[in-house]
Formats: sequence, structure tokens, C-alpha cells
Amino acid sequence: MAQMKAAMIYEAGGPEQLKVEMVKQPEVKAGWSLVKVMGFGINHSEIFTRKGESPSVKFPRILGIECVGVVEESTSPNLKNGQKVVSFMGEMGRAYDGGYAQYCLLPNDNIFPIKSNLSWPEIAAIPETYYTAYMSLKNLRINENDKVLVRGATSGVGYAFLKLLRGRYPNINCVGTSRSENKRALLEKVGFDEVIIDQDNVLQTDESFDRILDLIGPAAILDTFKHINKQGIICITGLLGNKWSFDFEPLEELPNSTYLTIADSSDRNQTDVSDLFSYIEKYHVNVKPEKIFSLDDIQEAHRYLESSNSFGKVVVCPN
Repeated sequence: MAQMKAAMIYEAGGPEQLKVEMVKQPEVKAGWSLVKVMGFGINHSEIFTRKGESPSVKFPRILGIECVGVVEESTSPNLKNGQKVVSFMGEMGRAYDGGYAQYCLLPNDNIFPIKSNLSWPEIAAIPETYYTAYMSLKNLRINENDKVLVRGATSGVGYAFLKLLRGRYPNINCVGTSRSENKRALLEKVGFDEVIIDQDNVLQTDESFDRILDLIGPAAILDTFKHINKQGIICITGLLGNKWSFDFEPLEELPNSTYLTIADSSDRNQTDVSDLFSYIEKYHVNVKPEKIFSLDDIQEAHRYLESSNSFGKVVVCPN
């Protein structure tokens, strides 16, 4: 019986609930493929699940809403052994075991072949975070003369969005927000032209913008409306404000002559995944992760992402 190393969770709690141990390697079944995991990103949604804040998730479980690697064995004629692939979302790590392991059994329709010469840690930084940022970028329909605001700039998606945007428009005016004054110097160092403090979901400025990426979500949306120019576009992508539903009246509170859209990484397809990797190559986007951990250090990876010191993408390379 083949064995593999995995980070199991048996009950909700802190990072110490992630137990790295040897478990049975999954067996291929109809409609699924086995992927050898070469890397995966750590995401805030997995922290919520670890804490017991995802009611639909039943323990024990192997967490991980994304992974990258090579096809080990497949039931699909479109997936060849040794082929580089990525997989993310689609109830991965929630309804079935996810990427926190050396091998992962995945539905064939949630596996996307890629062509890339990047290193595995770089590829591991891309799937969920950069796909979300890329879809936001597409929805915002940015022109090089636009003034852009990233609300929630210290998040992994916020930083990825900046790098994708700067790749195509190096001189565009892009402003970031942070709830902490301590992050100002860091945000300016990585390329934001200006940093605005977001105090209790209220921006400490009267400035307005042509395009706004709002990663805070429902908790801040009414304040975001105050900072969009006419003919401007707001894209709501994140829920970093920890409020899950909207309670505004569009006809009364959405500013006239403005546009509101959303970007949802659960709406995944091969074309957009391939386009993302092509975009990164074409514009020489630096996707190097900020921190790389081993699977044995999964608890430390969670502690880092939860800390006030975290910034950018955190990845784990289990093989």
C-alpha cells in the first residue's frame, strides 16, 4: 500500500492542529487523476477552515484549495503522465482532500495543464492568487492614464494585482491602502505610488480614482463608493473585512455613471489559466513568493500568514 506525507487536521483550532504524518496515498478512480504535488500556496480561507469557520467542511481533512505539480496517473485522455498542471478551488480541500500533501487526487475538470519554465515555487505562487488578481485586472478594463486604487494592498491578491498591472503599465498611477501605518514603507518599496490608511473601513483621504480594486468587500463598499470617479469601475474581489453579505441599495447608493463588477476565482477555465501564464511570461512579471516552507513546517507557515508581519504569497514545497 503506497504511503505519502500529508498535513492532516482532525479538529478545529490553531496551527498546532495541522499534523504532518504518513497516510495512504489516494487511488485513482473514474473521472479523477492523481497529481504529484510540487508546491501549493497558503491562503486565508484555509486558516478560516482550520479554525472551524467553514461549517460545510468535515474533519478529518487534508486542507489546501490549490496545488501545482505533475500528473502521476490519470483517467483522462487529455492528461498525460508527467504533464505540468495546476488545480485550484472547486471545493478542493473542503469537500475532498486538498493540496497539503505529496500527492493529491483531483477531478479531471479541475486540472489545468500549463506550459511554463518557471521554478516550482514560482508556479506554486500563481494559481489562486494570481488568477484572482488577473480576472480582477480584466474586469477593471484599465487604461494607462487611469488612476488606480487597490483597497487591501498588503494582501497576496493586492500585491499580485500590482505586479500584473506594473508589468503592462510600468508608469501607471497606482495607490494602495493599509490598515497599518507600519506597512506604508513596505508598500511604497514594492511599487505603490502612494499609501492611504484605511481606518475602520474609512479611507483617510478625499481622493477619487478611475478604477478601484476592493479586496475588503461588504464592510467597506459604501466608503469605496465615495472615492470613484464618474465612468469609473469598481471590482469587488475580496472579503478581507470579514463581512460576508451586502446590505446596500444599488439604485440609491451606487454613484451615478459608475460601474460595479466582481471577480470570482471559482469561475475557472483553461483559456483564462493559459492566458494568465502567457501574460506573466510576456510582461516578465516577477511571481517569486515572499516565503517558502517545507511541508514539515506547515504550522509555521500558518503562523506566519496570520501574523502582522506577513506580506505577499506564502508557498509550501512538499516534494
